[in-house]
Amino acid sequence: MLKFNGTSVFGGIAIGSLCIFQKKENKVERRQIEDAAQEVQRFEKAKETGISQLKKLYDKALKDVGEAEAMIFEVHQMMMDDGDYVDSICNMITEEHVNAEYAVSQVRDRFAAMFEAMDDDYMRGRAADIRDISQRLIEILSGTQQAMDMFQEPVVVVAQDLAPSETVQFEKDKLLAIVTREGSANSHTAILARTMDIPALIQTDIEMKPEYNRKKVIVDGFTGTVYVDPDAETLKFMEEKLAKCQEEKQLLQQLKGKEDVTADGRKIKLYANIGNPKDVESVLQNDARGIGLFRSEFLYLESSDFPTEEEQFQAYKTVAEKMEGKKVIIRTLDIGADKTVDYFGLEQEENPAMGYRAIRICLTQPEIFKTQLRALYRASAYGEIAIMFPMITSVEEVREIKGIVEGVKEELKKQEIPFKEVELGIMIETPAAAMVSDDLAKEVDFFSIGTNDLTQYTLAIDRQNAKLGHFYQPHHKAILRMIEIVVKNAHAAGIWAGICGELGADLELTETFVKMGVDELSVSPSMVLKVRKNIREAKTEA
Repeated sequence: MLKFNGTSVFGGIAIGSLCIFQKKENKVERRQIEDAAQEVQRFEKAKETGISQLKKLYDKALKDVGEAEAMIFEVHQMMMDDGDYVDSICNMITEEHVNAEYAVSQVRDRFAAMFEAMDDDYMRGRAADIRDISQRLIEILSGTQQAMDMFQEPVVVVAQDLAPSETVQFEKDKLLAIVTREGSANSHTAILARTMDIPALIQTDIEMKPEYNRKKVIVDGFTGTVYVDPDAETLKFMEEKLAKCQEEKQLLQQLKGKEDVTADGRKIKLYANIGNPKDVESVLQNDARGIGLFRSEFLYLESSDFPTEEEQFQAYKTVAEKMEGKKVIIRTLDIGADKTVDYFGLEQEENPAMGYRAIRICLTQPEIFKTQLRALYRASAYGEIAIMFPMITSVEEVREIKGIVEGVKEELKKQEIPFKEVELGIMIETPAAAMVSDDLAKEVDFFSIGTNDLTQYTLAIDRQNAKLGHFYQPHHKAILRMIEIVVKNAHAAGIWAGICGELGADLELTETFVKMGVDELSVSPSMVLKVRKNIREAKTEA
C-alpha cells in the first residue's frame, strides 16, 4: 500500500480505479513571420473558434453543474475577448513580427504572473483561467487540440493540474474524485469539484507513474490522504467511512425546509454568502433563508470601466427578485488592498490591507459611492434588500455615510423613482469598530462581523502569508471575546448581530456562537445544511 498526502478542497470519500491524466506537451517556438497583418488575422480566427468552443462548454456545464458554475465559461469567453489581452497579443505580433502561438504564450505568462502577485486568493485563481484560455488558443493555432478521452468506468483522476475546461468535459457520473499535484483552493476546478459533490485534493505528493493506472485507490477528502493499492484493513475501514458519509448526506437532505432553531427553541437566521447573481441558484438549492453577504465588487472586477447605475441596478434587482422576498444584504464596494482594478487608478501601497480601500474610497470619491447607492435603493423596490458598509472604524464615518444616503434618497424622491426604506448595517472587521461597537450600535440597524479581516488585524498576521499559518489562530480567545463584546453591545442597543466571515461556517463554533447570542450566521451555500444540523442540536444555555 502506498500513502500520499495533499490539501483537501472538498471532503468526502471515494473508492475506485485510478486514472493518470497526462497532458500532451505543447512546446511553443518563436518564429519570425513576414506578413504581420495576416498573422493577426490567423489569431483572430483562432479566437473566434475558441469562443465558439467555450460556448459549447457553457451549455454542457449548465446541464451538469448548473448555471452558477457554468458561468466560468462565460467569463472565459469575456477573458478571451478582453481588449487588453487581445491588444497585447496583436501588438506583439505586429511590432516583433512573431508567430501568434508565441505571442499568446508570452502574454499568457505576463498576465498570469500579474494575477499570481495579488494577495487575494480569488484573484490569484484567475491566473489559472488565463493559462486555460491561452492554452486553448495555442492548441487551435497549432492544430494540436485533442478530444478528451471518456472513461469506461468511474475513476479517480490524478493530474498535475486541471483547467476548468478539462474538469467539465469529464462525464459527471464517471468522476469519483480529483487529485492534483498543483492547484489552488480557490480555482474554478476546485469550485466545480465542490459543485459536483466529489472529493478533491490539491498540492498532493503523489507521483504520476503510469503503473498506477487502473490500480485500486482511496481518496479521503477529510484528511487529505490518498491510498494506492490499499491493504484489506484500510479498505474495510474506508468502506465503512464511505457508508457513514452517504448516510449523513441523506440525513442532511432531510433538513431542507426545517427551521433554523436550537434544541431549546431559539431561532437563528441562517443565510448564505454570494459573489455573483448566478450564485443565487445555489442559495435556493441549499435552502438558505436569505443572503447575508452579497459581494458587490464582482461588478467592478469583471468590468473594464466603472459599471453604470443601470448595470448595477439590474444586477441587484435580479438577485432581489430571485430571492422572492427573502432578505438580501448587499455589501457596498470593497475594492482596494488585494482587489485592484486598473480604471480606479489606485497607487501601489506598501501595506494595502491597511490602506486606501473599501469605504475609504467611497467617502473620498463620493460620486462612485452615490452611483452604487442609487442603484441599490432603486433595486429595493423589487425585494427585501439591506445595505452594509465595510471597513468601518469610527462613528464619524457612519454619520458621513448616512448623510450621503439621505442625499441620494432625496434625489430619488424628487425624480419620483420608487424605493423602500432599507436596513443599514456595518461590517465589524476592525478591532477599532469592535471596541467602539457600543457607540456604533446606536447609529445602525445591524452588525455583520467579518471574521477574516477581524482575525488578521487583531492577531497582526497576514492571513495570505503561508509562513505564518502556524500562528494564525481563528479560535484565539481574543477573537472570540471580541465577537462576544460586539454581540452584547448590539443587543444592548436593540439591534441584531451576525457573522459573515469564515468562522460562521466553523462547525466547532456553532454552539459557541449560539450561546453568545449571535442572531445570524451567513455561510457558503454548500455549508447551509451542515450548519443547520449543528444549530438544531445546539443549546443556548450551558
